[in-house]
Amino acid sequence: MPSDKQALADEAYSKALRYELDYGCCPQCVLAAVQETVGIVDDATIKASHGLSGGGGLCGKGACGALTGGLMALSARRGRDRDRLHQGRGMNNFRRARELVDRFRTEFGGITCEELQLRFAGRTYDLWNPEEYSAFTAARGDQCARATAVVTRWVIEMI
Repeated sequence: MPSDKQALADEAYSKALRYELDYGCCPQCVLAAVQETVGIVDDATIKASHGLSGGGGLCGKGACGALTGGLMALSARRGRDRDRLHQGRGMNNFRRARELVDRFRTEFGGITCEELQLRFAGRTYDLWNPEEYSAFTAARGDQCARATAVVTRWVIEMI
């Protein structure tokens, strides 16, 4: 990888890590760091990702928010435009998205928020319960922030 792209990946990693530690909402942190390092993501996309945190609506059952933020960033660059819906599925973007999902699964042992909760904290948590959320925050340490940063680095490398 060219050194300038590596420098951007390093910068995006640092931004995403800091944003997740300071503000939370992993998909927004991925997208904000991508936006600030390479563009391609607009503010409306960052806003639209808000509900994806915690496996979607903090339910834990869906894909990790960092992963979904990464998928959104890849699609912002490679995805099918609105005026081209009629031109087929856009398999090249799906291939890159699948590559990100597979890489994430290999690195973190799963793709759902609950799978990561188990890996990072030893059990799952009800993120709607304030005591449970606090317990999860303490138990996971910086692991969610690091996953967020790693996904962001990968996205920069992949685009």
